[in-house]
Amino acid sequence: MDLDAYRIASEPYYRGIGAEVGQFGAAYAARLPVMLKGPTGCGKTRFIEHMAWKLGRPLVTVSCHEDMTASDLVGRLLLDPSGTVWSDGPLTLAVRYGAICYLDEIVEARQDTTVVIHALTDDRRVLPLEKKGELVQAHPDFQLVISYNPGYQSVLKDLKESTKQRFCALDFGYPDPSVETEIVASEAGIDLPLAHQLVQIARRSRNLRGQGLNEGASTRMLIHAGALIREGLALPEACQLALILPITDDPDMRDALANAVAACA
Repeated sequence: MDLDAYRIASEPYYRGIGAEVGQFGAAYAARLPVMLKGPTGCGKTRFIEHMAWKLGRPLVTVSCHEDMTASDLVGRLLLDPSGTVWSDGPLTLAVRYGAICYLDEIVEARQDTTVVIHALTDDRRVLPLEKKGELVQAHPDFQLVISYNPGYQSVLKDLKESTKQRFCALDFGYPDPSVETEIVASEAGIDLPLAHQLVQIARRSRNLRGQGLNEGASTRMLIHAGALIREGLALPEACQLALILPITDDPDMRDALANAVAACA
């Protein structure tokens, strides 16, 4: 099967912040499964897109959610005019034809669903298709990558230790201010001084984590705010739309964030 539709056509912008590019390259060379750990909006998805492009591999991405079943990953039997036919799911496609399969925010998926990946993450590298009675041996180029936000840990939503210990892990966080400023400026198409202002606002919001905020403003949110400013909105208005309203409904916390915006404007 041709997986050209899953190939990254042009190099995605990614600004390295450590040794993660070389480390992931080593894990891919060994075909080891990798877990990307870090807060929402810090660049995990962009990183795996960049690495898929760099390695020349198709990237099959699955956005996990609580209603996702094992059949959504591996495939299911369907009826068509000729009778019952099997349709591969995204994970099976990647396993058969040698793509990188990226399960984004895997903690959102039900634990009985994520069990299907276990046989792919050890030396067996196989995917059982129970409904079809087939055992799919992973293509030599196949790799499994998951993302995981430790900040969302709870009794009900966390990865089992038996799952976590099957993966190598790369730890992601928000970059240093100078690096984050470069990223925001490049991605939002704004100048460095404005990007620096946005980064300072984000740093103040992140200091409020645990004091009424579950998460501070992410790099992704800063890029959205920058894009709004590029389109003509004033900085306070852009931050209201892209940063303040999305992350809290608490009036006092919104006032605190508005004050942080005013202090950096």
